[in-house]
Amino acid sequence: MPNSSRLAGANGKRRMAGRIFIWSLLLFAAFVYLTPLYVVIATSLKDLAEIRAGALLDLPHELNFSAWQAAWSNACIGVRCEGLKPYFLNSILMSVPAVILSTTLGALSGFALSKFRFKGANTVFSLMLFGCFIPLQIVILPMAQTLGFLGIANSVSGLILVHTIYGISFTTLFFRNYYVTIPDDLVKAATMDGAGFFQIFWRIMIPLSQPIIVVSIIWQFTQIWNEFLLGASFTTGGAQPVTVALNNLINTTTSVKQYNVDMAAALIAAAPTLLVYVVAGRYFVRGLTAGAIKG
Repeated sequence: MPNSSRLAGANGKRRMAGRIFIWSLLLFAAFVYLTPLYVVIATSLKDLAEIRAGALLDLPHELNFSAWQAAWSNACIGVRCEGLKPYFLNSILMSVPAVILSTTLGALSGFALSKFRFKGANTVFSLMLFGCFIPLQIVILPMAQTLGFLGIANSVSGLILVHTIYGISFTTLFFRNYYVTIPDDLVKAATMDGAGFFQIFWRIMIPLSQPIIVVSIIWQFTQIWNEFLLGASFTTGGAQPVTVALNNLINTTTSVKQYNVDMAAALIAAAPTLLVYVVAGRYFVRGLTAGAIKG
């Protein structure tokens, strides 16, 4: 018994030491990860005199939101001093339709490839899967030619089209892998009752698809909102998305470099994706794991 007690005590100490080590490692990682965010937020709330006089990690002496107002409505981006507001609206007008279209088309194609087997279905899926790994640099030229042919170059509509097309491969992969986990008997029973493709899709599959729909929306919205290359390649002036405008704002220097305005602008540009993850982030992993059983 004494030996057992000493052994149990030693095991308990080792477990406690392991917990302390893990928590210390996690706290250190959180500190390293959050310190830059703290610096950005703190700097955006200081005026220029305080930024020059104080240390980088100092808290603001008083909250000053003038940099946020300037970044939103007054900051110069190239020769236009309208702030990020019009470009932020461009990104909303671009992202929302592109997310809805790519998610809907991906759900339809994923449903067809998983439940309505046809000759060459695996080949079609392989080709669409290949689209997930094509670098954007390769498709810029044909995309530009297509947008010019359609007459929607240098417009938000053109960006909606290219983001929708590029995102279909990813959304098809998500929905196809998720629908494979749903029993085929549901589709067969509905077919025997006379339901067609779209009836089965809207009345049976969509109500079962909430987890993977959330995954698709979060993934697509994040990718589209944060994308820079397509926006810089296909738009100029007032048609640019917020990521391109942010880059131009930071690189535009009229007199004194306004670090607080730059930091506020970066936070404004990042706010929507941060909000999406805060609100629905827990459903992202849940939806991914729901479709990871088969594939």
